[in-house]
Amino acid sequence: MTTFDILTLFPDFFTSPLNESILGKAQEKGLIQVRVHNIRDFAKDKHHMTDDTPFGGGAGMVLKPEPVVEALEKTKDFQRGSQSILLTPQGKIFTQKVAEDLVNFTQIILICGRYEGVDERIRNFVDQEISLGDFIINGGEAAALVIIESVSRFIPGVLGKEESSRSDSFSAGLLEYPHYTRPRDFRGFTVPDVLISGHHKEITRWRLRESLKRTLLRRPDLLENKKLSSEESELLKDIKKELTGLQEIRYESVGDN
Repeated sequence: MTTFDILTLFPDFFTSPLNESILGKAQEKGLIQVRVHNIRDFAKDKHHMTDDTPFGGGAGMVLKPEPVVEALEKTKDFQRGSQSILLTPQGKIFTQKVAEDLVNFTQIILICGRYEGVDERIRNFVDQEISLGDFIINGGEAAALVIIESVSRFIPGVLGKEESSRSDSFSAGLLEYPHYTRPRDFRGFTVPDVLISGHHKEITRWRLRESLKRTLLRRPDLLENKKLSSEESELLKDIKKELTGLQEIRYESVGDN
């Protein structure tokens, strides 16, 4: 069982999300365990202060090292495969590959930063730092939820169908193909004929082609370092030819006007 320990100043933030849907069911089944720890409980002074003004002046407050490191040391199980993570915009970007690597640890400790930042010395006590991306949020709590949900999907039994995690976007280094369900015709938008043909081999090839096409159009950077199979290379070449043809037709239409 994988245990997630969250160190936060706002434990109530997690009450609803952790009890809903897949994460709630995973805990009920004993597949994961999530424990939320209030950093304030580890502050030594009578006012339970967890932040203070920065040395050298400046705006905002800084998370103090004592309560955070104390919470980390009291929480960390040194006998298990444990990994402590500081959630900070200065960390490495969280990706599907990072999530897959984290599933190898039996305990994952997520430290949620707040305010202007954390005391620099806290970094000496963590195993790694992670960021969700180049944008600003109020603290690490939302990031912690994202990481827990993403990592949990790799744990056997958490998802209803094991193939779900393997076919999701980014799992194969590509964006996922389009999905359709009933009705077959919705306000003039119809389901591609191949999906109702019953030819599984053709459906599989169509899905791969659409996945490659969507990735090329929306996230071409994902294709730069991806090692393509011969089938993928063939399909991608065909897609580029198709898109070039469409672009030429568009230019001709503009010229006609």
